[in-house]
Amino acid sequence: MNRLVAGANAPAFSLPNENGETVNLSDFAGRKILLYFYPKAMTPGCTVQAQNLRDSKSELDKLNVVVLGVSPDAVKRLPKFIDKEQLNFSLLSDEDHVVAEQFGVWGLKKFMGKEYDGIHRISFLINEKGVIEHVFDKFKTKDHHQVVLDYLAQ
Repeated sequence: MNRLVAGANAPAFSLPNENGETVNLSDFAGRKILLYFYPKAMTPGCTVQAQNLRDSKSELDKLNVVVLGVSPDAVKRLPKFIDKEQLNFSLLSDEDHVVAEQFGVWGLKKFMGKEYDGIHRISFLINEKGVIEHVFDKFKTKDHHQVVLDYLAQ
């Protein structure tokens, strides 16, 4: 895993959202993007993380920050997660993990003694010009939103 760092240009990407529509990094020129990678929709940690980002949307909007979640889930799974948790931001499907690999968040993981490849829970704050401003990689899922808001308040 060769994760991107602050100061690097964010890779241009195009991924389908929960409605099957193509979303491009360039669609958000002039706005900050919180691109957060999460392992799997509707799992406990991913749900708490998404709920807290949902509840922080008005604060993030005031700071001109768009939230986009990225996972290897199929497009058809994403609307269920959005509806169930009443999410107010888009989720993107990276089934073949190309974008996760470009950002350096796809790699070896360990869980209950088993090793497998998957997405590491890491978020990137991309500035208005498409440059990675900050990488959030040390947080608990329940505190992710607050870590982001605290950084933005600086």
